[in-house]
Amino acid sequence: MKRKSLLLVFGMILVLLLAACSSEGSSSGSDDGKVKLRIAWWGDQPRNDYTTKVIEMYEEQNPNVQIDAEYASWDDYWQKLSPQAAANELPDIVQMDVSYLAQYAQGNKLADLTPFLGEQIDTSNMTEDYVNGGKIDDGIYGMNTGVNAVGFHYNPELLEELGLGSEIPEDWTWDDYKTMSDKAVAQGAFFDTHLRPDVFFDYYLRSQGSRLYAEDGSGLGYDDDKLFVDYWSMIAEQVEKGATPTPDALAQITGIEDDPVVKGEAIGIFQWSNQFVGLKQVAEKPLEIAPMPGPGTSDGLYLKPGMFFSVSQNSEQKEAAADFLDFFMNDVEANKLILGDRGVPGSSEVKEALKDEVSEAQKQVFEYVEWAETNSSPMGAPDPAGAGEVIELLETLAEQISYGQLAPEEAAESFRTQAEGMLGQ
Repeated sequence: MKRKSLLLVFGMILVLLLAACSSEGSSSGSDDGKVKLRIAWWGDQPRNDYTTKVIEMYEEQNPNVQIDAEYASWDDYWQKLSPQAAANELPDIVQMDVSYLAQYAQGNKLADLTPFLGEQIDTSNMTEDYVNGGKIDDGIYGMNTGVNAVGFHYNPELLEELGLGSEIPEDWTWDDYKTMSDKAVAQGAFFDTHLRPDVFFDYYLRSQGSRLYAEDGSGLGYDDDKLFVDYWSMIAEQVEKGATPTPDALAQITGIEDDPVVKGEAIGIFQWSNQFVGLKQVAEKPLEIAPMPGPGTSDGLYLKPGMFFSVSQNSEQKEAAADFLDFFMNDVEANKLILGDRGVPGSSEVKEALKDEVSEAQKQVFEYVEWAETNSSPMGAPDPAGAGEVIELLETLAEQISYGQLAPEEAAESFRTQAEGMLGQ
C-alpha cells in the first residue's frame, strides 16, 4: 500500500510539473479558442491612450485575438523587462530602443523576424535601409516604428534679413557653411547653436567614407587622425569667431525657449528631425529643414530608428505577434491614431495618407525624412558596448578644443588612445 501511495503522490507531482511547464512562455491559445498576446511599451499617457485604441481596433478586426497591454515609464520599463528576460517570460511583443536592441538580440531574447518579412509583415512599401534599421548580425530583430534624420533647422526670414539668400540649398558644403557664418557674425548673429559631438563628428566621418566606431565595435572606425583634426579645427574656428556660442553659453540654455534660434539670435540649429516640431512650436517662426553640408551628404546621412517593436524568442505565438506588427506599421487608419509619434513611418502609403492629418511642422518632417530615404546610406551596426564612455570623452575633448585649451592634433591622439581602450575592454 505504501508503494502504491508513493506512486500516486509521484504521479500527482509529475502532472503538476507538466502543467507548470506547459504554462511557461509568453502566451498561448486559451480555452475559448482565442490567441492571447502580451505587448509592452514605454511612454507617456497620450502614447498609452492611442496605442490602446490601436490594439482595440486590431482586436475588432481579429476577434480570435486578445492582446493584454503592459506599459510603464522609461526607467520602470527596463527595470521590469530585465527580470522577465532572465526568466524567459518576456511579453510576445516588446518595444525596443536602439541602445538595447543588440543586447537583447545577442542574448537570444528576441526572435529573428526575417522569416515573417513578406509573409505576415508587408515591407513592400518600405525601403531596404528602413527595414535594416533593426538588423543585428544576419537577422532582423526589431521592426522600425519610425525614423529620424539629422539636418539643419533654420529661420529663412532671418537668413534673408542677413543677406544670405532666402533658403539653404540642398547641395551646400562646409565651405558654404563657413562663408555664411562669416556674414552672420559680421551682422551680430550666430549662424548655428549646436553640433552634438558624437552625432555630427560621426556624420562627418561617414561623409568621408569612415565612421566613428568599427563595424564589430572593437575600436574606432577611422584610421586617419587628420579627419579628427580637420573637423574639430573647423568647429573651434566657428566658436572663436562667434559663429557658434561657447560651451558655457550653451550650458546656460535650460530649455528650448532659451535657444538663440527661438530668440531670433541665430539662424539655425543642427539636430534630429524629431526635434523640429517642438522647436517650431516654441519659436513661432516659419522654420525650414535643410540637409547637412557636403560633400558626401548621402554617405553621411542615415535613417536613425526612433524605436522598434520586437517579438520575444519565448513567445509561443510569433506569427500572430508578427501579424500585429504588420497592422501597426501598415494600417492607415491605425496610423491616423499614431500620427508619427514613434517616428516617421516607413510605409510610403501610410506617409502619403498622413500628410493631411498631421500638423504643418510634422508634414515638413515627413517630407525631409522622405527626401533622406533616397539620399542616405545604411546606418550600419548600432553603437557598441563602451560607446557611452567614448561619447563622454569626446564631449570633454570638444569643450577643451573650443576653449583653445587643447590643440586638435593633441586631442586626436588622446581620443584614439583612450577610446580604443574603452572599446577594446
